[in-house]
Amino acid sequence: MTEDRQLQKDVLAELGYDPTVTAAHIGVTAKNGVVVLTGHVQNYMEKLAAEAAAGRVKGVKAVAEELEVRLPLSLARGDDEVAAAAVQRLSWNFAVDSEKIKVKVENGWITLSGQVDSHYQQAAAALDLQWLVGVVGVSNNVTIKPPANAANISDEISHALHRSWFFDPTTIKVSTHGGNVTLTGTAKSWQDRQLAATTAWASPGATAVENKITVV
Repeated sequence: MTEDRQLQKDVLAELGYDPTVTAAHIGVTAKNGVVVLTGHVQNYMEKLAAEAAAGRVKGVKAVAEELEVRLPLSLARGDDEVAAAAVQRLSWNFAVDSEKIKVKVENGWITLSGQVDSHYQQAAAALDLQWLVGVVGVSNNVTIKPPANAANISDEISHALHRSWFFDPTTIKVSTHGGNVTLTGTAKSWQDRQLAATTAWASPGATAVENKITVV
């Protein structure tokens, strides 16, 4: 069995193992470590779960997610209902200043805009809305307020990465320009690559993270 065929088989097995994913509706192809997911799912969270499941598989270097969300009639909601639910949900989230975030809904797709003080607040807004009934996708266009002093961001992120047993200090490099962070180097898995980006985003001064890390 070729490596691509084995990887395809392993990803299908992982999708079938995940209780939040209906694997029967998802197709998988693999080539040189790049996995493509096609087909459809019943809600937005299942779409995210399928991508995460594929990324967990050993040998996966990248995931191209092309899944369509097809809501059952019982889960369909009008855009006005989704918008109202989103605004209310944000107002109940202590991690989010809902006064700084605007919500737009079109055909079940939520688009967020505005400006907040940190990536934590930016991410919390989108994360809180992914579970809403009737949502087919979320675009997070909320921006982060530029830091007053970004001089030490690179060192802070490098030290945080090197504290983790996931990363070898010689394989990941961090460069910054103001609050813009660029990660380069190599990681052992797709999950490690994602973890590096998450670590970079945790820096208080980070306003953007470009992840150029390759999986080897």
